[in-house]
Amino acid sequence: MAGVPLTVVVAPDSFKGTLSARAVADAIAAGWREIRPDDDLVLMPQADGGEGTLDAIEAVAGGIRHRVGDVTGPDGRPTPGEWLELPGGVAVVELAQTSGLPLMRRPDPIRATTRGLGELIRVALDAGATSLIVGLGGSASTDGGAGALAALGLALLDEQDELVADGGRALLDILAIDRSDLMPAPPGGVTLLTDVTAPLLGLTGAAAVFGPQKGASPDEILELDAALAHFARLLGGDPNQPGAGAAGGTGFGLATAWGARIVPGARYVAELSGLAERIPTADLVLTSEGTFDEQSFGGKVVGSVLDLAAHKSVRAGVIAAQLALDPKVWAVSLTDLAGSTEAAIKDPAVWLRAAAAKAARELP
Repeated sequence: MAGVPLTVVVAPDSFKGTLSARAVADAIAAGWREIRPDDDLVLMPQADGGEGTLDAIEAVAGGIRHRVGDVTGPDGRPTPGEWLELPGGVAVVELAQTSGLPLMRRPDPIRATTRGLGELIRVALDAGATSLIVGLGGSASTDGGAGALAALGLALLDEQDELVADGGRALLDILAIDRSDLMPAPPGGVTLLTDVTAPLLGLTGAAAVFGPQKGASPDEILELDAALAHFARLLGGDPNQPGAGAAGGTGFGLATAWGARIVPGARYVAELSGLAERIPTADLVLTSEGTFDEQSFGGKVVGSVLDLAAHKSVRAGVIAAQLALDPKVWAVSLTDLAGSTEAAIKDPAVWLRAAAAKAARELP
């Protein structure tokens, strides 16, 4: 079989904070071609709503990228904002790009805000966008999307009839909500791309599940959950909706105040890129992410790609920086190849090429 050219679909996620999905795909292709230069490699970088969603959608759909200057970062410091204009008046924004955890100077789970996301959305709508796609994931905050909604005109008032501060803890100070100046949702609707199915509240909610990775202590998790519950009682909506807990509850806030539709981000990008149609024509599918673990099958790119491949009876392989769980298909860890996590993270492109070369030797 070694002499028979194969069609190999390469459909990775980004490596958060280090390589875009396109860069990961390019590195895998380079390593594979070192061993099997005659194979047909189809590069289809993916995303699930988190970091890299804007890049992935641009890679498959084109569009015009608009850089708009500074917006409010998650800790209040300015950070550059940009959005993608697609044909038909569609604007794409990515929460991780304006309000993501890596933008924090230090973790501050009770005060971090999504205000910058709302500021960026306002710019896109003022520019004439008639529908909106929002990638939710990688957030620094647990504010229920209150910061974004405040930037869009929602007035969150305390007992002195003053605007409350930004952040999740401040939700407890809200006495009343005034929607009179809230910017209307675009006529073509709002689609939220999520990589989780978590509800807003409780043991499987935004604060309990994702608060620790944002630096929240056990006491702060309880406080944030109570604050989100208070916000939900005032705003209305359905806190139990799957995906309501995405991005610190931003899924809930935008779905409730704007009627936004919550959809699985990995599936949406896969459909947009034509991945589901391409996989049946392939001999092999390679996918990749930073850490393969129990969350990988909960709405993440790699789990979604593996499900598609299994459904079409196409062989698949996983390349991950770390393997914390057996994916039940051929897999390789960059950490194992490099000898340590530190070495793998220091130059992931080099180890991705090495991993892909290993795949090319062992999989065909």
